[in-house]
Amino acid sequence: MQITGMLYGAKLLKYVDYPTSEVLGPLATDDEIRGLLDKWGTVLVKPVFKGGIGKKGKAGLIGFVDDLPSALAEKERLYFAEHVHGNTRAKAEGVTFESAIPAKYEIYVSITDSTEFRAPTLTITHHGGVDIEELPADKIVTVPFDPLTGIKGFVVSNALQQLNAPNEIISPLVQNIPKLWDLYSNYGMNMLEINPIRMMPDKKGRLQPIACDFKGSFDTDNPSYKRLGLPDDLDTFEMSDFEREVNQLRTYQGQSDVFVVNEHGTITAMTFGGGASALVTELLGEAGILSSDFGGNPPYEKMYEISRITYKYWLDQSNVLFIIGGKANNTDIEVTFRAMSDALRDHFNESGPKPLYVVVGRGGPNLIRGMGGLKDTLDGLKIPYRMFGYDSSMSAVVNYANQIDDWMENQGGKASIASAMGIAE
Repeated sequence: MQITGMLYGAKLLKYVDYPTSEVLGPLATDDEIRGLLDKWGTVLVKPVFKGGIGKKGKAGLIGFVDDLPSALAEKERLYFAEHVHGNTRAKAEGVTFESAIPAKYEIYVSITDSTEFRAPTLTITHHGGVDIEELPADKIVTVPFDPLTGIKGFVVSNALQQLNAPNEIISPLVQNIPKLWDLYSNYGMNMLEINPIRMMPDKKGRLQPIACDFKGSFDTDNPSYKRLGLPDDLDTFEMSDFEREVNQLRTYQGQSDVFVVNEHGTITAMTFGGGASALVTELLGEAGILSSDFGGNPPYEKMYEISRITYKYWLDQSNVLFIIGGKANNTDIEVTFRAMSDALRDHFNESGPKPLYVVVGRGGPNLIRGMGGLKDTLDGLKIPYRMFGYDSSMSAVVNYANQIDDWMENQGGKASIASAMGIAE
């Protein structure tokens, strides 16, 4: 489950006493909006989208107003606004009215789990308010920390000093950013991002870090998130038949999070692990069909059903079946690969063979036996493949999958494999 914006972000941050901008929801009265304008001078009107969708500011979907008629006009414009970002289309369901926070500095902060460090990481910069992808490497820092101790003040201080951040922002951030770890770790989150935190001077001139936008995702297999009292339909999109079938398989053991990124893509990526999912989705770009996380040690029966459904919907249009994840701690690779192999064999028996290339990148318990069983199945079906172990760079493996996809699509690879498999054109 993913949420964006301050309508619920401000409520979540209040659980850990983190200061936020003042926010009114879609049902705000004229008197309440006028009071917000009188207090702050300028108010931001933002559309409310379920789930998460980016680039709203660049799409002109944020209104800046300083009087009530303008606020009401922006409310009318944005209340049911439609927004397209990449292959995601969303329609707003209301607006928020948020106080404009005067600030000299804007901070970007995120907490997530890292497959590179095998630990939670803090990412921070004092050049926030923009897409962090636009920043040079020396303007932003990512540091791992011990989940048993959480984010301590010295972690924040060291990161900011590494960036040569102004001294006046360090102490307020050291006092407040550790609160975000309490929200992240105690309520089942797997990603938390605030961009920007605006450093607003108080009456004595001391800077206060005010959260002005929020993005977060939750592991819904972790019941801790339910303590937040979020609405059940908060993350409800219009699901495709595929998404509905797979997501109905959710159990505590083994995740089944999936989202169709590009229904016209040519790489079916079956990904294990949240960090791997984010990296793979980004690097595959338009070629990737799915954003998925099938980790969590799924039993054979569940992994077989997930694979069967995925193959049924997407394998006919795919050049590459991409099985990718980090080095698992508890997932039995032999079991998951056996389930995926059996489902692939059954799919070919029912639907007939098709030109396909399989790329695998994985690590974890029983890896060799798992890869050996998968190899036997692929050899029997005459499907070419390439397998990478846990010591391979995940980004390099993703790039290889992209290269194979290009070879299949544009350099005669599909015809070559079809000939080798004895498929008549």
